[in-house]
Amino acid sequence: VLVEREQGLLTLRLNRPDKKNALTRTMYAGLAEALSQAERDSDVRAVLLTGGTECFTSGNDVADFIQAPPTGPDSEVFRFMRTLFDFAKPIVAAVSGPAVGIGTTLLLHCDLVYVSRDARLKMPFVSLGLCPEFGSSLILPRLLGHARAAELLLLGEAFGGEQAVAWGIANQVLDDGAATLAKAREMALGFQRLAPTAVLDGKRLMRAPGREELRRVIEEEGALFGQRLRSPEAIEALSAFMQRRPADFSRFA
Repeated sequence: VLVEREQGLLTLRLNRPDKKNALTRTMYAGLAEALSQAERDSDVRAVLLTGGTECFTSGNDVADFIQAPPTGPDSEVFRFMRTLFDFAKPIVAAVSGPAVGIGTTLLLHCDLVYVSRDARLKMPFVSLGLCPEFGSSLILPRLLGHARAAELLLLGEAFGGEQAVAWGIANQVLDDGAATLAKAREMALGFQRLAPTAVLDGKRLMRAPGREELRRVIEEEGALFGQRLRSPEAIEALSAFMQRRPADFSRFA
């Protein structure tokens, strides 16, 4: 994770291009720590989260997850989720290329999201023997309706940048990754010109309705996600992924 700072804007750039920015425990810890520091730093007015101009993130690093699955609320991934969920300042995301798993669900907790035309968002939790996470099982049915959310969360169907805008997940679709990052940066820098406390109050009020219900759902999803990681279905799915073969669920009732 590269940390850059300019004019009151903190940019967090996922920088693991050889692995399509797949997230490891170390990266989650770095993101959580950077956000915590930004929360305390009065000079930081907004945060920009990006993976660069080619790829946002391919989601969790499966090998890292298999080696040391999150075992509780203090694990790095859940610490990152809590930090992002509670972050009081504006967060702007620039999304190009793949945005898989948490690469999509974290966008539901950002304030402004800009996507490239080639963005490909996907939440393949069930196909990996897992369950939805980071509040997606509550947010998406309310945002899109149950039927559409079921296509995304149960079937793991992918969708593009234009669809993300149409569904209210993103603000604007741009032609390519460079234009997307430039637009997101422009909008994030705009917070520097606004009254900082008024911005914080505005975000807090917008996020307040149903907030504690959403927090409980995130905790419930997290607990079940940890259980499912140890389930025979997930072990088969993740092993199949590592072995580059189709998962075989035929023996499971």
